[in-house]
Amino acid sequence: MSGQFDCVIVGSGTSGGVIAYYLTAGGMRCLLLEAGDAYGADTFPENDMDGSARMFWGGGLELSTTAEMAFLRARCLGGTSVVNQCLLDRFDEHAWDGWQAASGIGFLNGEEMAPHYAEVEGRLSIREVPPTHHNRNALLFVEGCERRGYQWAPLRRGETDCAIEEGNDCIACLNGCRRDSKQSTLVTFIRWAQALGLQVMPGFQVERLESTPDGVRLSGTHQGQMQEIRAPRVVLAAGALGNARLLLRSGFKKRLLSLGEGFYCHPQLMTFAEFDEPVDAHRGAFQACKSDDPRFRQAGFKLENVFAPPTSLAMLYPGFGPRLQAFMLRYRHLACIEVAVHDTVPGRITADARGKLHMAKRLEGEDARRGQAGLVAVREILESAGARTILQCPMSFGLHLMGGLAIGRDERTSVVNGRFNLHGFPNIYAADSSVFPAAPGINPALTIMALSHRASQEVLRDV
Repeated sequence: MSGQFDCVIVGSGTSGGVIAYYLTAGGMRCLLLEAGDAYGADTFPENDMDGSARMFWGGGLELSTTAEMAFLRARCLGGTSVVNQCLLDRFDEHAWDGWQAASGIGFLNGEEMAPHYAEVEGRLSIREVPPTHHNRNALLFVEGCERRGYQWAPLRRGETDCAIEEGNDCIACLNGCRRDSKQSTLVTFIRWAQALGLQVMPGFQVERLESTPDGVRLSGTHQGQMQEIRAPRVVLAAGALGNARLLLRSGFKKRLLSLGEGFYCHPQLMTFAEFDEPVDAHRGAFQACKSDDPRFRQAGFKLENVFAPPTSLAMLYPGFGPRLQAFMLRYRHLACIEVAVHDTVPGRITADARGKLHMAKRLEGEDARRGQAGLVAVREILESAGARTILQCPMSFGLHLMGGLAIGRDERTSVVNGRFNLHGFPNIYAADSSVFPAAPGINPALTIMALSHRASQEVLRDV
């Protein structure tokens, strides 16, 4: 396939869908490639076991090299934006200051990124989760925070009408939103771009990328058949792991020495607590509140009320047989709070000759200390709220996968420059979470969208 497109976008998630829209709206002929399948409100998997198997890489979990940490990465049209809770926050100056120090890129600050945030926010329906939608899991979180003197705030979500008052349970959205309420790229930017002429090809796994004198050449498999695509330019939007894998397999490490370095993931630590009365943490808006305490921000962690569907919860419990059965029978009585660590110890992404990814990342050093500080605060909150027993999940999770193609001025320590080109490759772009030069300690989704809007303007200027 050659000569049909001005740009090919690899990956359809939080970045790919946004860039596809703005480039198509700007008059470019674009092709959006996605390794996973396309689902919709009527075809999303009906339970968490099928959802994990069908909509995530690795059947739901990809493990670090030491198997101490599990990473979650969506594999479907719309990417992770389809299976997350669409939490949308701007970065604070603490996050931007860290990026400035790590990258030396001048526009990475709140003032210059504000127009890009505003552009994206103006196209989405975003609201705070109101107190009327707080289930008992959220109420216990708030009660414990207030008794301990910790500040909290409502979460800010992208949604239109979740119908919580009608008994809708948003935990089902972990397999995709059946109401098309969640503001994923699947139902927003991709849908809008398709109306303008964007071509979408799900089920296309890109295996190789080559920079040629007249553009780029992509090769991979589509529905079991090898296929090649040529275009003047490509945007990499497959996330930290997907972008690193493709470039490593394609031999770019020889030119980009920092490729695969600086891997971050906001390690998540989950703590469950049993209460005498039912909590029903799976009902309604199962995520509603977060910590908003400057002391926690300074200490390097954030807290949120959260929960898990039955199959996933059973996997998290460190026991089997009758003990596991007894635990699961108390499902309705369980509350949960997670610690999200603002990690500072970077990992590394590599790929072997067969293309298998290896993620070297551990919760150690300063990050481990931050995690333990967060767990102490969680225990204080749960005990203050009246928990009968408290259980710490033994595994940590990486949900916000970032880095590997860090943005920066110095070609020795970064992969992408301030115009979102790979150093030395003016026809290859990236603006997703893979370009993060450090972990922000804040949900990255909205900033990925804002960076992608800015990057789209750079691509259009180059045409």
